[in-house]
Amino acid sequence: MLTIEKQIEKILSETVKAVYGDKELKPVEITVATNEKFGDFQCNFAMMNSKIIGGNPRAIAENIVNNIVANDVIEKIEIAGPGFLNIFLKDAFLGELVKKITKESYQYDGLNLDGDVIIDYSSPNIAKRMHIGHLRSTIIGDSIKRIYRFLGYNVVADNHIGDWGTQFGKLIIGYRKWLNEDAYKANAIEELERVYVEFTNQSADHPELEDQAREELKKLQSGDEENYRLWQEFIKVSLEEYNKLYTRMGIDFDTYYGESFYHDLMPGVLAELEEKKIAIEDQGAKVVFFPEEEKLNPCIVQKKDGAFLYATSDIATVKYRLDNYNVNKLIYVTDERQQDHFKQFFRITDMLGWEVEKQHVWFGIMRFADGVFSTRKGNVIRLVDLLDEGKNRAYEIVNEKNPDLSEEEKNTIAEIVGTGAIKYADLSQNRQTAVIFEWDKILSFEGNTAPYLQYSYARIKSILRKATEQGKEVNEEATVIFKDKAERALAHHLTQFPTVVLKAAESCRPNLIADYLFELSKKFNSFYNACPILNQEDEILYSRLLLAERTAAMLKEGLGILGIQTLERM
Repeated sequence: MLTIEKQIEKILSETVKAVYGDKELKPVEITVATNEKFGDFQCNFAMMNSKIIGGNPRAIAENIVNNIVANDVIEKIEIAGPGFLNIFLKDAFLGELVKKITKESYQYDGLNLDGDVIIDYSSPNIAKRMHIGHLRSTIIGDSIKRIYRFLGYNVVADNHIGDWGTQFGKLIIGYRKWLNEDAYKANAIEELERVYVEFTNQSADHPELEDQAREELKKLQSGDEENYRLWQEFIKVSLEEYNKLYTRMGIDFDTYYGESFYHDLMPGVLAELEEKKIAIEDQGAKVVFFPEEEKLNPCIVQKKDGAFLYATSDIATVKYRLDNYNVNKLIYVTDERQQDHFKQFFRITDMLGWEVEKQHVWFGIMRFADGVFSTRKGNVIRLVDLLDEGKNRAYEIVNEKNPDLSEEEKNTIAEIVGTGAIKYADLSQNRQTAVIFEWDKILSFEGNTAPYLQYSYARIKSILRKATEQGKEVNEEATVIFKDKAERALAHHLTQFPTVVLKAAESCRPNLIADYLFELSKKFNSFYNACPILNQEDEILYSRLLLAERTAAMLKEGLGILGIQTLERM
């Protein structure tokens, strides 16, 4: 079905065509009313087009109202100020629309759904444990994936892992010299981290280790059997560890194409850059220079020792995707510090004539109040420790409020609530703001939080169970009627969800969905406090029961788009 805004736009557009059909006009645009006294929706078409039409905006608005085409949607239109249209919907239409919510899929006219949207996110470096600095890219990217899939796009989720580069020569040396086999068996990735740090410490006094590491890397890149085997093992044990965390957070990927996957494409990319005179030699390196007015720093695509760089790898990635997918759009989710890098390599692909839409979705970094996370400072919080802390705090609350639950139930609820709290604390913020890490804030269970929304959902499910116990099942054929303004306000808000998701996709801002869900929960609580459900006459009971059920379904769907689970009981 069409979104409610599109249905209204269609009616007004038909009216405008009938009245002003001979003119090239700006399209009708509908927005949600800022105050219920101004109706359900508003439109400033008359003011936007008064110069084109050649008349007073208020007179144009009156002409539209007087000639509105027959429809079952609009109850009345009032003219405000210099020509605003305040649009009031018919209760019967709104009630029928509520019944379709979460039952029928939406049509998004104007979206180009052809091809694949490839989203590149998370991207940890092999042989390093994931820490809290990986959280934002991982969960923001996952939510954008879910948003685009809701709209009907075919989405490819790619984890562009860091599995190539100078660190592997160092790891191979460290593995052979300092590996503790028992520690490796217990936690391979932790032990690999330790031997890497040991290499760094030892090379300070033994600089010849750096030369040895470069030689081992060269052997790896030349296909040495033993080094290649070790490299594959490092990737295998790292991905096993990462996938434990991804599974725990409900996150999955379609592909894990790391930097190594594109290595063989890079010489060809460089050759094309040179052939088209996009890259030129400068002090032994191959460099792309940009026009001065673009204010971009030169981009090195090959160092003078022959090594390729991240830009070369990312350009090769675009080439591979264009050759192997029907690309609709490429989305990259990284922190704000990489903005210049993306501007550079995006521009280079344009210079190559590769026509594809690319978007860098950047986010503010997470930091402590006194500075950025640093492995050297020892202030990095492991992602597994954050998830464990979230679960432990949730468990304490569950154990206090529901001590009679089994240990299995307590642990299940604590895991879902704790992980949800962590995700929502991030996703509910504007992604471009920096996040100051505070344990109490990120694991809060009060106010605009996932636990509050999860509790609202569980509360509604409890109401529905009580109704069933009284022999009052949700009746899909019930007529939704509005006896109280709280009922109508809730119904009206329910209809806004598909448009909110569209706006979230356009700006890649999951916080718009979080804001919507928080407001939905508040409106439901106002409705529930003002409108008793179970002790009413059947006509009112079934109407309100249906409203409650649709609210629960919408909370579940919305939280699902944020990658957050719901619970039937809390």
